[in-house]
Amino acid sequence: MFSGIIEEFATVVSIVHDQDNIDFTLSCSFVDELSIDQSVSHNGVCLTVVSIKDGTYTVTAMRETLERSNLGLLKVGDKVNVERSMIMNGRLDGHIVQGHVDMTAECIAKEDAQGSTYFTFRYNYDPEMARRGYFTVDKGSVSVNGVSLTVCNPTADTFQVAIIPYTLEHTNFCDINIGTRVNLEFDILGKYIARLQQLQ
Repeated sequence: MFSGIIEEFATVVSIVHDQDNIDFTLSCSFVDELSIDQSVSHNGVCLTVVSIKDGTYTVTAMRETLERSNLGLLKVGDKVNVERSMIMNGRLDGHIVQGHVDMTAECIAKEDAQGSTYFTFRYNYDPEMARRGYFTVDKGSVSVNGVSLTVCNPTADTFQVAIIPYTLEHTNFCDINIGTRVNLEFDILGKYIARLQQLQ
């Protein structure tokens, strides 16, 4: 489980295809603190460390993960938001993020907000998925590329987030432009509430 508070971005140094899987090798400042089998969030996707070597580590993404996320679009040199799993006696500064990406969204607008930046994202609206809690609500939480954010101005298939300069500089939001695809994880609390309503 994660909090959506990104530690830094890692850099992709190698991509190897193995049948339907892809092995991503990355470098970041805390490689020496990692261990095999440890869970690390990559653009909001929980992946397991399978190898550590020469200041890099490797994780494997399977086909379903690649189909639901933007990881299959990564190239060598790309920046990836990374967060290690939560320590249970720590503060939850973001919100509960499982690392289970629901779908991708496309950035359709980016505008200056007098110091911060507004990003607008559009995702595929599905009424059945919405009934199961896959939607955004005003002032609710959403994870975008693993970053815990507050929703503004939601519609059935779009929402905005406001990014402060620190977040823009220290996550891969610095590389997000109109047309960029990002990973979304909707708030787990909304999914549970929707499920409870279905069972009544």
